[in-house]
Amino acid sequence: MLSGKKIAFVGSGVMAEAMIKGLLRENLVGPKQLCAAGPRAERGQVLADRYKVEFTTDNRSAAAERDIIVLSVKPQMIKQVIPELRGSLQPNALLLSIVAGVPIEVMSRGIGHRAIVRAMPNTPAQIGEGITVWMATPDVTEDQLNETNMILSALGESLRVEEEHYLDMATALSGTGPAYVLLFMEAMIDAGVHMGFSRRIAEKLVLQTMRGTIEYARQSPRHPATLRNEVTSPGGTSAEALYQLEKGGLRTVVSRAIWAAYQRSVSLGQGQLARHAIEEPIASQED
Repeated sequence: MLSGKKIAFVGSGVMAEAMIKGLLRENLVGPKQLCAAGPRAERGQVLADRYKVEFTTDNRSAAAERDIIVLSVKPQMIKQVIPELRGSLQPNALLLSIVAGVPIEVMSRGIGHRAIVRAMPNTPAQIGEGITVWMATPDVTEDQLNETNMILSALGESLRVEEEHYLDMATALSGTGPAYVLLFMEAMIDAGVHMGFSRRIAEKLVLQTMRGTIEYARQSPRHPATLRNEVTSPGGTSAEALYQLEKGGLRTVVSRAIWAAYQRSVSLGQGQLARHAIEEPIASQED
């Protein structure tokens, strides 16, 4: 499906590199089909040396004559990048954005393009173990939907949704999710060190416990609560530890944290829309 397709990455950071690496690892494209763009020439040289892809500091030239443009800049750079891309995309090109907090409406109005996919990957995508939630505008063709699924599947699993507000939910749950898991791991490791383990041994115990438990849950058809009950003997160590976690309000704190992340994602998107509504008349007058 991606044979012969030319793909440009506008933004050459960590996630763009993860996508480039995944596409090449899965043999979905060759290096000559890929181009990365970014403001730092030294970063571009690293990507060119490492993956043999083309690199440029000119976003407009990178996007021109490309079948798929992956918008992978930091959210704070979007105000600068959108005007650079306006008018540079081919009418039948696909714009795939992984920029957090930037709604499709902002990109569509600002760039002057309608075939857009907005996606929210997460950090494990860097090793091909992520999950990406995505949605497409009605102008995206069936072939482009398949191409999107192939690209995102190179990062791990992908899940298509029909409404954009699910992207904000995914940002809070799976996009930010690795931070919650890593914090819990950190707390477990610190507890192990406090008991007397060396940090190396504590890290090994926690990492393998996390890994094994996740795989156990993935392979089991039963709900996590059922699996947890099976390892919780009455009056045992698990029961005592879980009592303290519940007493400390673990569920409530986690729920509040995820809800706060969701609200923040929504507010960031609304801020982008508000700024765009103000700036659009000015841009139209300048045009």
